[in-house]
Amino acid sequence: MTHPRGLLFVISAPSGAGKTSLVAALLRADANLRVSVSHTTRARRPREVDGEHYHFVDHLVFASMVERGDFLEHAEVFGKRYGTARQSVERELGQGRDVILEIDWQGAQQIRARLADTVSIFVLPPSRKVLLDRLRSRAQDGAEAIRERTRKAVSEMAHYGEFDYLVVNDDFDAALADLRTVVGAARLGQKSQRIRLDALLRDLLSGQEPIE
Repeated sequence: MTHPRGLLFVISAPSGAGKTSLVAALLRADANLRVSVSHTTRARRPREVDGEHYHFVDHLVFASMVERGDFLEHAEVFGKRYGTARQSVERELGQGRDVILEIDWQGAQQIRARLADTVSIFVLPPSRKVLLDRLRSRAQDGAEAIRERTRKAVSEMAHYGEFDYLVVNDDFDAALADLRTVVGAARLGQKSQRIRLDALLRDLLSGQEPIE
């Protein structure tokens, strides 16, 4: 049986919105979803695993990949570079598996320009105060860094209108349910279903008398 090409989901959010935790829970709940592991030039943090959280590379390697056209998208965030490798995403999609990209709005713009069928989702915090509280609770940054992240978050959220779906992460379980609803609805779209239901559609439209 012919398998439809997988769907590509782009999920973006400001720092502190809880995107990473939501995506991890979504992956646990859906065996047909894969997350694309990005390349980055930033340093590996404690408990991060190379090849699982990110592919950690130096600036020269990253620049070479850009020059070769290896990335579907790439962007610079807080002085560090991030990119999504084209080959691994195309391989998963070609095998009929759905892929999630966790990228910022800049990367999302590039992906949508190249792949029109992309399903894009933006995750929002429930309030400015909650966003700030979440950034502070990480205990990873100083006061100035938190202020800069807050300013950047406001700038990022201004791009919400470029996305197909908005999900507010107030109650985690409710936000996860919303994400699962978006994924399920996308899979029921005509392009995907037309291939999955090819035999049924041909039978229904054949015009032959039904067998008694």
